[in-house]
Amino acid sequence: MTSLLDGLVDDAGLFPPTALSMPDAVARHRADRRAASSILTHRFLCRASRIAELRTQLQPGDRICVSLIADNRQAGLTETLAQIEKDSALDLAVVEFSPVGMDVAVADVIAALPQGIPAFVEPAAYADIADLVPELARLGAGLKLRCGGLRPELFPSAAELADALATAARAGIPVKATAGLHHAVRYTDTHTGFTHHGFLNLVLASAAAAGGAAVAAIESTLLTDDALRLVRVATVLDGDAIASARALLTSYGSCSTTIPVAEAHAFGLIDTEGIR
Repeated sequence: MTSLLDGLVDDAGLFPPTALSMPDAVARHRADRRAASSILTHRFLCRASRIAELRTQLQPGDRICVSLIADNRQAGLTETLAQIEKDSALDLAVVEFSPVGMDVAVADVIAALPQGIPAFVEPAAYADIADLVPELARLGAGLKLRCGGLRPELFPSAAELADALATAARAGIPVKATAGLHHAVRYTDTHTGFTHHGFLNLVLASAAAAGGAAVAAIESTLLTDDALRLVRVATVLDGDAIASARALLTSYGSCSTTIPVAEAHAFGLIDTEGIR
């Protein structure tokens, strides 16, 4: 069983806690593309304000799919999009908006994106999701969910995350996740004391949400720290359930591109390809 986790992990090596330098992040990305693990999307997350820096690291033969984090004003973002379009080594794959209100500028940028380029918008707070989702549905955009970070308040509760997945599923909009998903299964970091959501928990919670499960059932999946139980559930999902889960949860950004591959392999959810 391999398809549940196919194309799940975006390369967020530039971001904390790993926070690689641009040369190191690009070098790692090249190595990952050569290894070609099925769990990786081979999309490189980069802030719009750092695209010029990324371009200085490109070599002949590079072809980098960029998931662009819009962190500059509209004029600067428009210029960045133009730079990507004219650079044969870069392909625009996704545009992600950091916490913002759905103002006219964001809506205009989304409307002007090339056909087929998805956009995801992160709410300022989980409490804003109920009001934000109908507007995202109108714009044909997706919801970006922050699952952790360097401060405890950046970690949503399982109840908040479950409700967000259920809300997106009901609206028929896709979700991508970012931050905090360092391991497959829910755990508490002994150094920080932060309890992290697991990426396998999140995928299976998305399967539950896509299947119309109650929020309490989705929350229960997110709270599970029994790896064997999660793996058993993952291995009995049928093709329709897998397709629905991954239509809802498109990917998540990980600062490590080795841990997800190694843990998915250890749990028997992917084969040995792509192991470096």
